[in-house]
Amino acid sequence: MSMTQTGKASQPVAEFGKVGVLFGGRSAEREVSLMSGTGVLQALRSRGVDATGFDPAERSLGELAAEKFDRVFIALHGRYGEDGTLQGALEQLRIPYTGPGVLASAIAMDKAMTKRIWLADGLATPKFEMLRAGFSSGRVAATLGLPLIVKPAHEGSTLGLTKVTRLEQLPAAYALAARFDRAVMAEEFIDGMELTCPILGAGDDARALPVIRIVAPDANYDYQNKYFTDATQYFCPSGLEPAREREIQELALASHRALGCRGWSRVDVMLRSADQRPFLLELNTSPGMTGHSLVPMSAKVAGMAYEDLCIEILRTAALDLAPSSDWTPG
Repeated sequence: MSMTQTGKASQPVAEFGKVGVLFGGRSAEREVSLMSGTGVLQALRSRGVDATGFDPAERSLGELAAEKFDRVFIALHGRYGEDGTLQGALEQLRIPYTGPGVLASAIAMDKAMTKRIWLADGLATPKFEMLRAGFSSGRVAATLGLPLIVKPAHEGSTLGLTKVTRLEQLPAAYALAARFDRAVMAEEFIDGMELTCPILGAGDDARALPVIRIVAPDANYDYQNKYFTDATQYFCPSGLEPAREREIQELALASHRALGCRGWSRVDVMLRSADQRPFLLELNTSPGMTGHSLVPMSAKVAGMAYEDLCIEILRTAALDLAPSSDWTPG
């Protein structure tokens, strides 16, 4: 067995067999996914992996089955790739895949359900309400305060998100979010430091990578500032006190485990300025792997090159359930 820079045993690349890198897809995050998948594909090939790109938006599940992949690296973002639907298809095809399984992926994609589970486990997350047509702006503002955040409940990359500072902005914010999703969430705004923490592994074996501190222009970490400008500043090491860094890492690990995640994830956290209390925002089950992405940035500080990170993630490819030893077809 070879060794990664993290010191954990890793399979020789030949044992990975034929690998599919799933990227593109049909979600609103297709453009980012194409960038992520291209990077992963090049990285795996540079390490000698027999890797092939596969775009589910352009090819069918029948074609995916016909490729006879031994495992796949999911570099899809958003719906139809990060929400459990593709994971379910891969379970049926018995193709091991990276990232959390069907249930954990579906839950993490649903921001409201994610919050309910975290709250049940005693993990801090901003207060929220689900909005429906005809909602009372005054009541929502009275409950959550102003400013507040309005966003689609099943989208990522801050798509459709609005920071509402005045009551009269709420209807337009709702309308924008509803363009992306029928489920729209209003969330308490946490004024403070924006942080993110990648996680590798599952259960007791999961480990947190270094925390990244994010400083966006005018505190606006939107889609453009995430992927297409160099205006956002990233600090890793984060500059936090060691005890505070460990606290954020432990919270991220707890949130990962609470949702039953395996493989990898990235947990977004706000550290409230008023009292230095951390709040969980969301968990990403198929984080970006672009030139602007945060998991590779954190891994580099931990001593892991982008290519080795891709190998490490690929090594965790699995199925939710192993095939029954006494099952035979038809």
